[in-house]
Amino acid sequence: MIVVPGRRRARSVEGSGPALIGPDEWRRARVRWGFGGAQVLLLIGLIVIGLGPLVWLAKSAITPTNDTITYPMALFPHGAAWSNLHEAWSNVQVGKYFWNTVVLAIGSWFAQVFVATTAGFALSVLRPAYAKVITALLLTTLFVPAVVLLVPLYVEIVHPPLIHHSFIDSYWAVWLPAGASAFNVVLVARFFDNLPREIFEAARIDGAGPFRLFWSVVLPMSKPILGVVSVFAVLASWKDFLWPLLVLTNPDEQPLSVRLPQIQSQTSLGVFLAALFIASLVPIIGFLIFQRSFLRGTGLGGAIKG
Repeated sequence: MIVVPGRRRARSVEGSGPALIGPDEWRRARVRWGFGGAQVLLLIGLIVIGLGPLVWLAKSAITPTNDTITYPMALFPHGAAWSNLHEAWSNVQVGKYFWNTVVLAIGSWFAQVFVATTAGFALSVLRPAYAKVITALLLTTLFVPAVVLLVPLYVEIVHPPLIHHSFIDSYWAVWLPAGASAFNVVLVARFFDNLPREIFEAARIDGAGPFRLFWSVVLPMSKPILGVVSVFAVLASWKDFLWPLLVLTNPDEQPLSVRLPQIQSQTSLGVFLAALFIASLVPIIGFLIFQRSFLRGTGLGGAIKG
């Protein structure tokens, strides 16, 4: 009997693990077309569920109000109304509230990235004697509901210790609490734990101090986790409603998440949907830009190849 090594290896690979459908069954046209059709239907369903609301919002943002109410699923039965976007941006002052949201998001992002990277570096790379105690305390705070902390946090913002100056109606009232994110600190610290310790030791031998080690060695290898923290920080700040409503009482300083519910009662449906579409652009564009870093960083590994 003649044995062909290549075919033998191929068969061993095919039979190395359990399969839902065997090779013989997959050759049948009924099975192949049935499962192929099911996969196509599943893909279409996921696209409709995931992108359908966004596509409808984009369409309704440039559709006249009467058409949106009468024919909600029709595609521009009486033409498009591009003036909705201009009216939402200028007349309803969505542009001003949009800028307020951008400023809040940038400040919250910087505060969260700064605290998460420096604290994660101290706990994971420097590793003081009390690092495990601090890590345990940080993990404990994750089990405390955020609603429970609203009252004591509000008191701290109204009467901050040592400063004796209220942060109400100041963006610092949003930026400072945003930086105190135990989840981001633990996430970054776990990522730093996976970095090779040999590089840190080599940098210390070359005379690098803690700041040089942090800035020139650790941060360049941490782009994946920085992308993840950036996406989390921007999205959390962009959709936050309750805390900005409490600490920003001046309407001229409030973000879109606070102003949109009040805009709804003062504008037509088409203009309001245009304002919602403008508010949703930044999270969508931000995720498309950082999606590679986000998807790489969620595995908390692979920071160094080779």
